[in-house]
Amino acid sequence: MAVVQANNLLEDHSQVESGPLSTSEPGLQGTFVGVYDGHGGPETARYINDHLFNHLRRFASEHKCMSADVIRKAFRATEEGFISVVSNQWSLRPQLAAVGSCCLVGVVCSGTLYVANLGDSRAVLGRLVKGTGEVLAMQLSAEHNASYEEVRRELQASHPDDPHIVVLKHNVWRVKGIIQITRSIGDVYLKKPEFNREPLHSKFRLQETFRRPLLSSDPAITVHQIQPTDKFIIFASDGLWEHLSNQEVVDMVQSSPRNVCILILCSVSVTWSF
Repeated sequence: MAVVQANNLLEDHSQVESGPLSTSEPGLQGTFVGVYDGHGGPETARYINDHLFNHLRRFASEHKCMSADVIRKAFRATEEGFISVVSNQWSLRPQLAAVGSCCLVGVVCSGTLYVANLGDSRAVLGRLVKGTGEVLAMQLSAEHNASYEEVRRELQASHPDDPHIVVLKHNVWRVKGIIQITRSIGDVYLKKPEFNREPLHSKFRLQETFRRPLLSSDPAITVHQIQPTDKFIIFASDGLWEHLSNQEVVDMVQSSPRNVCILILCSVSVTWSF
């Protein structure tokens, strides 16, 4: 795992777990990868890092298998747990309501890859093309960022009575003019109106109340049967994909898997210098 700190306070977390994916089914083995790109503070990403995998193992034990439903339940339990933290600390730490995190998860189990995503992190597969030897990029995750027209249409369809659900502000599309991502863990101030009021800082408070959550915590889940030509998978936050294309990153991993982090950092540094 490689982490590049962009802010004075590191708001992101990541984890890799390999071994039992259940607390009671010894045959349920695999690998779990999580990338948690926090914003507004580190608390949500840290909470996900501490709780999501344990929820996954618990639900996998209950279902006696790994599935998209198990992963969805683990996300829901993590979201509900963080909302409880915000509620319990509301009077002392109201700003927790404005802390959130993108959440990208990959689970490999019994030859199947599950990719679940909230926000704009991305999972990209490198697949070998037989005959040519090329390794092509295949994106496995759906992104939730208001910069995409289809995401804006989805928001507008779910909030038909709110003409300002997405606003173009300083040439950037944002939900209510505040935040670019449309799905997350946390960001409770945009999901529950009781946390969008004093003593929350005024810059986070909306002028009008809302009846439905403005952001979603329901992950987009992709199920992929791993093929012999599947070479590797890259999990990264938007900080990488803003500067390099899927294929550029796949080419770097394929050409130098041991030094890929250095290569990517150098390439991104060159991009930033322009």
